[in-house]
Amino acid sequence: MDPVELLNRIREAQRNLRQHEIGDRCDQTAQMKRDLTQFVASLSTAWRDGEVRPTHRKPSTGPRPWRTRVDPFQDVWPLVEQWLNQQPDATAKTLFQRLQDETPTPFATGQLRTLQRRVREWRTAIARRLVLGAGDEGGVLAAVANAEPVT
Repeated sequence: MDPVELLNRIREAQRNLRQHEIGDRCDQTAQMKRDLTQFVASLSTAWRDGEVRPTHRKPSTGPRPWRTRVDPFQDVWPLVEQWLNQQPDATAKTLFQRLQDETPTPFATGQLRTLQRRVREWRTAIARRLVLGAGDEGGVLAAVANAEPVT
């Protein structure tokens, strides 16, 4: 099928639905049916007329900068950071299992993803400091630079 003709049929069906919803059953079908050439000509100016399309969505504003829940790793994050400084290539899953073994606070398995995000943010911050040459905070860069890979 021709996509322009298909779009014309869709718009016509939308107008008919709108008419049935409003309850206006006057004999306007002859008036509502437009010639295909008129429809194509109106496409170039439809946006100027403020045509409201049923598929219109509000544009996404991006990720929100605030948290929606309390961070479950807030109290143990200094310990996790210490582990990361000692072993920067440790996986978040390994750190999560170590947390479950060594801390009295039980962590649900669903919280692993939160820890993975925190570890990713930590690694990104460290990489930025290394690349941009920002000041070393508490020997973090030296620990990362001198760390031996885990085998």
